Amino acid sequence: MISGKFAITIHILTLLHKFPNDYMSSEYIAGSINLNPVLVRKEIANLKAHHIVESKEGKNGGTKLAVNAAELTLKQIFEMTFETIGLGFAKNQPNPDCPVGKNINQHLENLYSEMNQKVSAQLEGISLEDFSNQF
Repeated sequence: MISGKFAITIHILTLLHKFPNDYMSSEYIAGSINLNPVLVRKEIANLKAHHIVESKEGKNGGTKLAVNAAELTLKQIFEMTFETIGLGFAKNQPNPDCPVGKNINQHLENLYSEMNQKVSAQLEGISLEDFSNQF
C-alpha cells in the first residue's frame, strides 16, 4: 500500500541537498516536515542503510547527504522506499464462481504492473538535484 514514506524521504533528501555542508538534526528535519522526529529517524536509518546519507553523533551531529544529488534518481529513492506501488486487493477472496470474481485479482495485478513500469520510467529521468532545484 502507498504511504507517505516516499514524500517524507524526498523531503529529507531535498533539505539535505539544499544544505550540503551542514549536518542536520532529525529534530530540525522533522520541524520542516511537521512530523515526529522518531519517524524522520526511521527514514534516515533506511537511507543510511542504502549509503545515501551519513550521520554524526554528538552535540553538532546530524545527517547529511553522502552522494551526488545529480546521480541519484527519484526512481532509486522510490525503490529504497517501496519495491512497487501496491493499491491492494479486497480482504476477502473473490468468489471463483463469479465471472468477475474469478479474474479480478489477476487483472488488478496486471494493472499494478503497468503502473509500476510507467512510474519507474517517469522517475528514472528525474534526479534529486533536478527535483531540489525547484525550491
